[in-house]
Amino acid sequence: MRIRLAQPSDAVSIWSIIAPIIRAGETYALDRDMGEADAIAYWMGTDHETFVAETEHGQILGTYFLRPNQAGGGRHICNCGYIVGEQARGKGVASKMCEHSQAEAVARGFRAMQYNLVVSTNERAVRLWQHMGFEIIGTVPAGFRHPRLGFVDAFIMYKVLK
Repeated sequence: MRIRLAQPSDAVSIWSIIAPIIRAGETYALDRDMGEADAIAYWMGTDHETFVAETEHGQILGTYFLRPNQAGGGRHICNCGYIVGEQARGKGVASKMCEHSQAEAVARGFRAMQYNLVVSTNERAVRLWQHMGFEIIGTVPAGFRHPRLGFVDAFIMYKVLK
C-alpha cells in the first residue's frame, strides 16, 4: 500500500468511499443527503490537503484530509478526517493513514493534531485513535445525533506531535 496526494482524477473513487459513510450518518457530522459535488468539495477542499491510500495496482482503499484546525493563533494544531472503503476495513489502512498524517503534519510544522468530533459509539475508531496515542480531552454531551441511537456523546481527541 502506498499513500499519496489525491489528484482531481481521484474524485470518483473518493466519492465511492465517502458516500456510504455520509449516507449512513453514523460517524461524520455531515448532511446525509449531501450531493457528490458538495461532498467532494468538502473532502478535497482548497483549505486542506487530501491523500489516498492505494494498492500497488492503483485501487484506492481509503482517503484522509489534513488541514489547520483553526486559523491565526490556533493554526499550529491540525485536524484530519479519515475514511476507509468497506472492502478494506480491518486491514490496517486507517492506522497507516493516521501514521502518514502525523508525519505529514510534523513536516508542515504542526505541533499537535485534534479530532473535533469523534462519535462515542464509533468504538472501533475511538480504540484505534487511543492506540495511536490520542487522548480524549473533552466530551460533548449528546453532541451528535445518531440516526438510530438518537443523541450520543462526541469526544474531542488530541495528540501532541513529535
